[in-house]
Amino acid sequence: MSMKDSKTTGGNGQSVRLPRKRFYRARAHSNPLSDSHFPIPISPSDIDYSPHYPRFFDSKHDEHDKETLMIGMELRDKVTEYVKERILALRASNPGQYDNISVVRTKSMKYLPNYFCKGQLSKMFFLFPHPHFKEKNHRRRVCLCPGSWRPYLYNNTDVEELGDWIKSCMESHPLFIAVSDEELEADPVVPLLSCATEDGQKVARNGGRTFRAVYRRISSGD
Repeated sequence: MSMKDSKTTGGNGQSVRLPRKRFYRARAHSNPLSDSHFPIPISPSDIDYSPHYPRFFDSKHDEHDKETLMIGMELRDKVTEYVKERILALRASNPGQYDNISVVRTKSMKYLPNYFCKGQLSKMFFLFPHPHFKEKNHRRRVCLCPGSWRPYLYNNTDVEELGDWIKSCMESHPLFIAVSDEELEADPVVPLLSCATEDGQKVARNGGRTFRAVYRRISSGD
């Protein structure tokens, strides 16, 4: 569904209006080093995910019948609000779908360990992050927290210098190796990195290029 759609038809034939992004104006980026006001869990055990995925935490739902759960992390409050309202509208218009996705306002480069235990994540995506061009601001670029996930890390940007910087960081990290071309071709997620986000669609419309970097965390068997 296009991000430009304003309404969709639900399973009961009724029209459900989707939020319009123009009413959620926000700055292009926020300073990740500044203090923001939002709830911060002390540890992953303190998080109640039932409001995010109510269908999967229903007592009547089969505990072993869970899909892969996904959550987006965003620092800007207006963007978080827009995504949250859009998810709720899509759930209402498509019963049984979009129940495994959610969003939370937080500072991922600082509070990621507060949300996830070691080895809890199977994949992480950093798509079109702020490039922070000045060298003195490179510390604002997204920092890694290797213990939180296993085994795949996906990066994509339309800034070549940032793409090279990400690759250099990953290549020099002892816990990661680049995913082979054969694996990338077989991965159904890879084609979506450049076209499934609003930023990616904007780059495509403008005829721009994207610079992908996909790495796998080294296991004890490697």
